[in-house]
Amino acid sequence: MTALAGIIRGMIRDDGPMAIDRYMSLCLGHPQHGYYITRDPLGAAGDFTTSPEISQVFGELVGVWAAQVWQSLGSPRHVALVELGPGRGTLMADMLRVLSKVEGLAKAIEVHFVETSPKLRAAQAARVPQATWH
Repeated sequence: MTALAGIIRGMIRDDGPMAIDRYMSLCLGHPQHGYYITRDPLGAAGDFTTSPEISQVFGELVGVWAAQVWQSLGSPRHVALVELGPGRGTLMADMLRVLSKVEGLAKAIEVHFVETSPKLRAAQAARVPQATWH
């Protein structure tokens, strides 16, 4: 049994049944044993990969789409780009590269990342240092 399994069993023993959202939160984000807390899960050394990690084309296409939406909204002076679970920040970095080519858009953008992993936050900060984390 892993250390986290022991912790979860103890919680169930002491408090009764556990909701699935609490169980998943512990498995993924436990401060010492959580999946995303203890490793970078992406790439050859990890457990999976995502489209932005394979090719920049995906992020660039999303960036072109975002630029078109921004323009169709009348080019507002402020726009928040919010990414949930941004991995290493690759998607946003690829998007921002395209968005920087659109006059006035780069100044309007505020980037926000929702991330629980300290390891992934560090990778994101290297790619998108202007982001705000939540």
